[in-house]
Amino acid sequence: MSVGDGRRPEPRYSRIVGELRQRIETGELAPGERVPSTREITRQWGVAMATATKVLTELRREGLVRAVPGVGTVVSAPERVAGPSAAPAPAPAPAAPASAPARRSTPSASATPTGSTGLTLGRIVAAAVAVADAEGLDAVSMRRVAAELGVATMSLYRHVADKDDLLVRMMDAAIGERPLPADPPPGWREPLAVAARQLWGLFRAHPWLAPAMSLTRPQLITSAMVYSEWVLGCLSGHGLDDQAAFTAHLTLLNYIRGLALNMETEREAEAQSGLDSEEWMDAQEPAFRATLEGGRYPALARLARAGYDFDLDGLFEFGLQRLLDGLAVLLDEDAPPSRA
Repeated sequence: MSVGDGRRPEPRYSRIVGELRQRIETGELAPGERVPSTREITRQWGVAMATATKVLTELRREGLVRAVPGVGTVVSAPERVAGPSAAPAPAPAPAAPASAPARRSTPSASATPTGSTGLTLGRIVAAAVAVADAEGLDAVSMRRVAAELGVATMSLYRHVADKDDLLVRMMDAAIGERPLPADPPPGWREPLAVAARQLWGLFRAHPWLAPAMSLTRPQLITSAMVYSEWVLGCLSGHGLDDQAAFTAHLTLLNYIRGLALNMETEREAEAQSGLDSEEWMDAQEPAFRATLEGGRYPALARLARAGYDFDLDGLFEFGLQRLLDGLAVLLDEDAPPSRA
């Protein structure tokens, strides 16, 4: 397709879907055979994880592949027209239990297995977290989690009340992955920085976590309450009452959460467009520079000429230090030289 024909170029995920579809239709990838995983797609085609996820999602939507617990995503058996001599296509043999990958678990994962499936609360939560990590929170449903585990949907309700209950348990498990140190550093500034960086790392590892967390209707997440207790304990004895200390905690929390929201929205935009943020910016650059040519925005024009290295981690650290500097003023302490 020529660049000047006025049409948008085909998204990269569509081209990859087309290639894999052709390999399946020609028999190069046979029924029951594993298709490339999201990580393999990112390596082979040089795309981001969100794009790779959209590829497998589209192939599943077309019925060309299906997820097999303990194996991965495999080519579905072709549909055949039923007839007197038609025999159903053999399904791929299930994986042996010993080959199933280890899953993260929470203290509640020690629940007694139910039935021959060995279904536990920990396995359910781990499967839901894995789906959310790979495809976003919208992809998580009771039916989808049951399919990932190879069990009936109704069997999940022996362990979780509904999807909202599952979500709270997912958040609890995700936050509990990285416990805070048993002994906080001295003072208040470094302990708050430790907690903030720890939380930022969790949001980085689980992009769905920040949008799932509510500030106005906080969920009962015990692993998150540990963070609140940590911050309040660090500020205790430094001149703030409990009300002010908790306000400081919420301000810091909402700063980190607010910045982290960009990770999930970017993943969704990338999955829908097939373009990562740099590719999208490259596509917008001609219009942006044309707008700056009029001289109405001289500061932005200088910045565009010099270039700007957009980095979420850098933004996080810069804002964190400014918030801590402001808190130092509130505590009537001299702020140390800024590190960012």
